[in-house]
Amino acid sequence: MVASAHALDELCRRVRDASRIALDTEFHAERTYAPRLMVVQLAFDDGVAIVDPIAVVHLQPLAEALTQTEVVGHALSSDLKIFADRFDRVPERVFDTQVAAAFLGYGMQVSLAELVRDLRDVRLAKSQTVSDWGARPLSPRQIEYLVDDVAHLLPMQDALVERLRSAGRLEWVREECAQLGQLERYRIDERRAYLRIPGASRMSRRELAVLSALVKMRDGFARRRDVPPRYIIPDDVLAGLATLRPTSADDLAQLRRLDAAARRQHGAAILEAVAAAAALPEEELPERPSRPLGTARDTLAALMSIVVGEIARRHDLAPSLLVPRASLERVSRELPRDARALEEALNLSAWRLELVEQPLQRLLWGEASIVVEGYADGDPNIRVR
Repeated sequence: MVASAHALDELCRRVRDASRIALDTEFHAERTYAPRLMVVQLAFDDGVAIVDPIAVVHLQPLAEALTQTEVVGHALSSDLKIFADRFDRVPERVFDTQVAAAFLGYGMQVSLAELVRDLRDVRLAKSQTVSDWGARPLSPRQIEYLVDDVAHLLPMQDALVERLRSAGRLEWVREECAQLGQLERYRIDERRAYLRIPGASRMSRRELAVLSALVKMRDGFARRRDVPPRYIIPDDVLAGLATLRPTSADDLAQLRRLDAAARRQHGAAILEAVAAAAALPEEELPERPSRPLGTARDTLAALMSIVVGEIARRHDLAPSLLVPRASLERVSRELPRDARALEEALNLSAWRLELVEQPLQRLLWGEASIVVEGYADGDPNIRVR
């Protein structure tokens, strides 16, 4: 148990000397602007350390130490995002057991408990999944749960690496996991945050400019108060303000869900943000998001997804791991006319292109057909010829 600055210093030295470390975190994210770190678990080859961020507030040294070793975890993105947000650092050498399992036919969302059961023949007790990790002292059952979440990760990495090497896919996984160690991955593009507001796709460019300004304003209030942005102004109210474009307090009163307290606290900032967006010259307005593909091109993307699905089935991979839907939609929009243009539109890594480029090219060039076999026998299968 690490609950003092001295113990943390000792732990950091041990982390820096280790060739690899297993990592997991527990956090609360329901009522704060950013997730609040409650526990950090680290597993070595010979034991587990549980760090208490409530007792040890300054964990920057631990974040720095983790950049000097390989970090192993399961579904690491959420854990590493906390490190990116709080410490502005993430480990560069990462191995994600969930990602590795996806390359071995387990699917994209295999749970830690499922993987431990299959690879280690151990059933984890998950009774503390919704535990209050802010309570102190931690109970024996909580500690058991925390240890279980990291104790099997390093042996599982060994088992997965052996199977991946036999399948010739270890480098694919290394390439995929390397992306998890890029700090930029966890950065939010504030310039495009407004696109996450429901209804943005239907707005004009001027309305999008207003929406963008309001989102930035709301985010500033939420960050300073350490509350979720929706606690300041709900998304649907932001969308209504962007459409209404109020210029006075009377205009604000037209929005039923913007109550008197919100108008009093944020009214001036809302009117200022709207006025600034209204004054933007036309060339500085944000571009509208891509419009829906339309029936014909949406069908084309669906046909390509069938081809990708058939390739994924043959290689025991999840289709979404092979080619993202966004890549297929980009091909449908751009209609590349040659192999080089198709590669650019797909924007895939080398091993993915090797698997899908030729089959997709044959489909798009009219040289392949999609057929259903075995339907009459009650065992339908889609084949690409």
